[in-house]
Amino acid sequence: MQLPVAHQTNDFKAIVAGRKSVRAYDPMVKISREEMTELLEEATLAPSSVNLQPWRFLVVESEEGKAKLAELAPRNLSQVQTSAAVIAVFGDMKAFDNADEIMSSAVEKGYLPQEVKEQLMANYTGLFSTVPAHVFRDMILLDTGLVSMQIMLSARSRGYDTNPIGGYDKARIAEMFDMDPERYVPSMLISIGKAAQTARPSTRLPVDRIAEWK
Repeated sequence: MQLPVAHQTNDFKAIVAGRKSVRAYDPMVKISREEMTELLEEATLAPSSVNLQPWRFLVVESEEGKAKLAELAPRNLSQVQTSAAVIAVFGDMKAFDNADEIMSSAVEKGYLPQEVKEQLMANYTGLFSTVPAHVFRDMILLDTGLVSMQIMLSARSRGYDTNPIGGYDKARIAEMFDMDPERYVPSMLISIGKAAQTARPSTRLPVDRIAEWK
């Protein structure tokens, strides 16, 4: 049954209001691989340009992995060391290689006629063969921003806390974790776990300061 709009809005506000940037987690709290997989599956329902889904995730949860990450994010040691995990979000510069697989899946499920899929593939193949690398990079980083917010909201709905981290050595992270640095573009880190203490509240500018109606 569809919930009333007011009820839906209140539920969303409760989730968003509960999401605060946490810098110290309860180190005893762990997240199972099964639940983390479910969380990431929810996050990947986020939209992306022409549905390329260019995001890639590196879930750092082992002591060895966290030690490497601590070296790359020395100003965020508490989040790295005490969280249940840190999700490193990357954009895939070869994301278009998956376009045929994604569209074929849509055809198999009855979401897309075969002839439309073939036309789209022809159009997009022509388009992306001419798009400059820096333009494609900007596009996929926008998409990784969308999926990152979705990760944080999914985590909050499950009772976990998060903190987005942009201050780390992006030039070294891919190679440090045996990923191709030419292919995988770092976007952000997201620490996740249960807060060890109440995070400091923050304020927002009023909508009439940041929006215009014409």
